[in-house]
Amino acid sequence: MINVGIAGASGYTGVELVKLISNHPKAKLCAVTSNSYKGKSLTDIFPSMRGFENLICQDLDIKSLAQKIDVMFLALPHKISMNHVPTLLEHNIKVIDLSADYRFTTAAAYESAYQEHTSKHLLKQSVYGLCEIYRDSIKTSNLVGNPGCYPTSILLPLLPLLKEGLIRPEGIISDSKSGVSGAGRSLSLSTHFCEVNESFLAYKIGNHRHTPEINEILSLYTQKSVAITFVPHLLPLTRGMLSTIYAQVTDTVTDNNIREIYDAYYGNESFVKILDKGMFPAISHVKGTNCCDIGFHLDEKTGQIILISVIDNLLKGAAGQAVQNMNILFDLDEETGLDSVQGPL
Repeated sequence: MINVGIAGASGYTGVELVKLISNHPKAKLCAVTSNSYKGKSLTDIFPSMRGFENLICQDLDIKSLAQKIDVMFLALPHKISMNHVPTLLEHNIKVIDLSADYRFTTAAAYESAYQEHTSKHLLKQSVYGLCEIYRDSIKTSNLVGNPGCYPTSILLPLLPLLKEGLIRPEGIISDSKSGVSGAGRSLSLSTHFCEVNESFLAYKIGNHRHTPEINEILSLYTQKSVAITFVPHLLPLTRGMLSTIYAQVTDTVTDNNIREIYDAYYGNESFVKILDKGMFPAISHVKGTNCCDIGFHLDEKTGQIILISVIDNLLKGAAGQAVQNMNILFDLDEETGLDSVQGPL
């Protein structure tokens, strides 16, 4: 049995982790922490969490947790995680960090989008937790940087095609849309109901923090210089994410070539599905799951390919992928605790 701690359990991602670990047949939830709700039960914070009255949020006291847990999920704000990760590792606790603090390979790349990094030496040992791509590296790691939600929705459809030379690295555009839960639980005028309801807007054009993350992974994995145009949008939905990606294929690439590459990369994957020709995914198809569905259309006259990918931003984009990473770290079937069947609504 894997003994688990969750830091930041009072946030949207944190409570999704609580749900997943509580129903995981090979894991036991031993501790939850929250700086804002210390001493409160999960039921006090989320009344719908009936049955969790005895799960009390505590301080993140690593010394007291050291003998209790094998792995810690950090669902904390950027920069806060790096204050705790070195000590967690010193106590032989594996770490799955859901902030951006350990997603980058260099401090310069991280600091260009966030702030000063205080444990730069650990970036060399952290592994980017995009499970379907970096599985082998994750298996032997003690520190996993769980990918961002937008990057997950963009990297999964793009990486195989770029790596195998089927699309050009220049001129890639991702037009991406997210539900409001992607902004977290903290109060913000831009995510108030009256601001979001019956509206639709682009935001952080040209300076979204996920852009350097996306570009670094695309460039490192494919060994090509890649810099995409990424434009995020806010949907009047609670959860869900859709990315529409535009790219130019290389000469003589056909629909069958693309499908063969996707089959080679994802044919045996539980959580990535490539849709049949003429079929395209919707957010409702993956809501409440750890799945990424991908559809594509190739215009052979213009050489342009349009990729559509959808995920649940709180699951495959955060908590679900984090649990998938835990399963890999502890040599479990990746579907363990993530294989529940969702309803259509």
